[in-house]
This record gives sequence, C-alpha cells and structure tokens, in this order.
Amino acid sequence: MLMDRVKPRVVPVDPDNPAIVKNHDLCSKCGHCYETCESEIGVAAKFRFGTDDTYKCIHCGQCAASCPEQALTGKSQYQIVRTLVKDPTKVVVFSTSPSVRVGFADGFGMEPGTFSQDQMVGALRRLGADFVFDVTFSADLTIMEEGSELLRRVTTGQGVLPQFTSCCPAWVKYMEYFHPDKLAHLSSAKSPIGMQGAIIKGYFAALKRIDPRKIVNVAVTPCTAKKFEITREELCDAGKFLGLQETMRDNDYVITTRELVQWCREEGLKLEDIQPSKFDSVLGEGTGAGMIFGNTGGVMEAALRAAYTLVEKKQPPADFFRLQPVRGLANRKVAEVTIGGVRLKACVLYGTAEAERFLSEDMSGYHFVEVMTCPGGCIGGAGQPNCGVTPVPDDVRAKRIASLYAADERAERRNSIDNPEITDLYEKFLGEPLSERAEQLLHTTYHAR
Repeated sequence: MLMDRVKPRVVPVDPDNPAIVKNHDLCSKCGHCYETCESEIGVAAKFRFGTDDTYKCIHCGQCAASCPEQALTGKSQYQIVRTLVKDPTKVVVFSTSPSVRVGFADGFGMEPGTFSQDQMVGALRRLGADFVFDVTFSADLTIMEEGSELLRRVTTGQGVLPQFTSCCPAWVKYMEYFHPDKLAHLSSAKSPIGMQGAIIKGYFAALKRIDPRKIVNVAVTPCTAKKFEITREELCDAGKFLGLQETMRDNDYVITTRELVQWCREEGLKLEDIQPSKFDSVLGEGTGAGMIFGNTGGVMEAALRAAYTLVEKKQPPADFFRLQPVRGLANRKVAEVTIGGVRLKACVLYGTAEAERFLSEDMSGYHFVEVMTCPGGCIGGAGQPNCGVTPVPDDVRAKRIASLYAADERAERRNSIDNPEITDLYEKFLGEPLSERAEQLLHTTYHAR
C-alpha cells in the first residue's frame, strides 16, 4: 500500500546524475532546494516521497542555484577538458552560448551583466583552445529550421499546433517524462548546441580536412542540463552522416560559466590581464537575433523576425526588433503579430511549473510557445555565477537581459536570415531549411521516459 505523500526536506540526487552532485556533509536540510523544485520547476510537486516512485530529475540545476551551503553543485567537467587541451593528437573546439558573455565577468567581481565577449574568447585561447566558435551562429541556424517548421505547420497543417520550442533540454526532458502524449507539439529542431556539434564534426571537419574523430567539442554554457543533453543517443548524427561504424557524439563535454571562471582562476588568469580576442570564422559570430536567445522571450522574438522576412520577403517593421510584449521577467507573456495576413498568437513561459499550468489550459488559438526552465531564461541558468547571492536576485538577471538586448541593438545584422555565414552553409552544404540533409543533421526525435 502506497504511503501518503510526505513532503521531504531535500531534493534527492542520484550518484549517476550527469548534471548535479551532492555533498551530504554540507547539507543542512534547509529545504530551499525542494521548495525551488516544487514551486518553480514542478518536478517535486509530482514526486511522492516515501513510495517507490523515482524522482524524475530534469537536470536544470535550479536546486543547486538555490542551495545556500553549496551542498548541491553542477557536475564539473573542466578538469577533463583541461587535460585534453594539452593532448597534441586532439583538436579542441569550444563553442560559447550567448548568456556566458554576460555572466563571465560576474565571476571576477565585475558589475553584473558586463558584456565580456572578447575577454571570454581570449581566456579560452589562453587555456588552450584550437578554435573558438559562437553558438549565436547556430542560434541563427535554429531559427531558420524552427521558423521554417512553424511556417510549414501553420500553412500546410503538417504538424500539430501550437509548436513548442525545443532549445531547453530540461524542458524537453520534462515533456518526455510527464507529457509524452504531447511530444508532437515540440519542434523537431535540435537546440543550438545540438546543431553546433553536428555542423562542427560534419561540415567544419570536412572543410578543414580534420578527422572528426580527433575533434573534441566543448560547449560552454550557463546550463547544467546540457550535460545530460549531449549524452542523448539521438545526438550522434555527424558520425552517422559520415558513415562511421563507431558511435561518435556530436558534442563531447559541457562546462558551465562557473567552471570556466574557476579554471581561469586556477590558471592565475585575471579578467583585466586577458588579451581580448575574436571568434574564429566559418562558424563565427551570429546576429543580434541569435544573441538574445539567452533571454526569456528572445527565441520567440528572433523567430518572428525571421518568419516575417521569409513570408513577406522584406525586413519586419521596427516593433519586431523590440517586441515588448515578450520582454521582461514575467514568467508568462503573450504577443500577437500579423505575418502574411495570418494573425499569429505566441506565448513565452519560463519555469516548467508555469509551463505545466499552460499545458492544463486550452491551448487552441496559440501557434508558437517558447519555454525556458530557468528564471529569466538561460541568463538565469544554474551554471552562471551567483554574484555572491543565493539565489541570484532578479536585478542581476535584469542586468544580464539588458546587456544582451543592448548587444542586439549594436549588431550590424539583427535578423537570423541575414547571417551571411548561414546563407553560405545552406548554399554549400545543407541546401535549404528542412532539406533531407538538414533534417538528418539538425533535427531529432523525442521519446517517452
């Protein structure tokens, strides 16, 4: 007979959790981790403590972000990468997510949200990187694929509506665990990091005549859930595309912003002493649209800019470049825009507990829904520095958000469809969005867990 539900004091962490580790000696059983997982993430709310039910962790790490004793932390991988950069037989490639550049300087005591892109790239070069690429490139690529998929669903009825974004691996796993009957609503587009890994080991390796088996792909992210995502069996497409017999992961390691800062500190690197540097070409800088992927509402805004241009064959009006209804720290926002004579209704959510509430409501009438697990989006990921405060307060998140929007405003190109390197990639390699090759390398499937 199942016991009545009893609220536990702490989130249980399995020893083989790929994202989170726990030091039981530091735990005071204060309950902050469980409260966060219950009220913001919604996983603990489904867990019946004292029964045989498994605690279905989605690896977002927000339990660690709320732990005042640091008994819960992200599972570190930078020590492994630190060894690999010294191996002359390896080609170590780092790809940095948009949010890292507005969190990196926080770890050195700078003003929260300081835009430190060039110092971040310079630090990675000092640490031994062979190449440093920008995930805003593949954020633009994601927009091309995900936006084209949305337009196909809307115009042809091929696929259910609303279409949910698939950039956040914690959200994807939440759906696989708790709503497998709704998996068809998820975009089949991989996350930007998922796409980046496949393109590096497929297209880039061929272009540079590098054996892809020698490449070590390292994603630098604000996200602990990426540590799980890269282990998914589905994300080994570059090797399959190249006809390799052995399994080859598209991405090999994930280090968080915090890990990068710790590595720098252990090497004696100070922010002011780091020689600024630029990203390598081919998979270089993306557009302003790709940059704002780190913010809640950013994926939605970027997608609508591109969708407008794809349909109307011209740049969107000014309000698409400052889409106020989807901006800000509210955990639910709604916007409506007209594209090609069709009124599209979009919703932006963060916190899977809020997404759970949305899923329980009538979703008809919505076309596109963005979901991020962490507060404020990726800028609030559990792998970001906490600026000495646990949990990270909203004013710090707001400064990081503002910094990415300011970078978007400064950008020469602010629409993913205008990225010349993306155009080049399609012309030389992929063909067009949703082509057979694009489907093979840039899209994936999901399954009930």
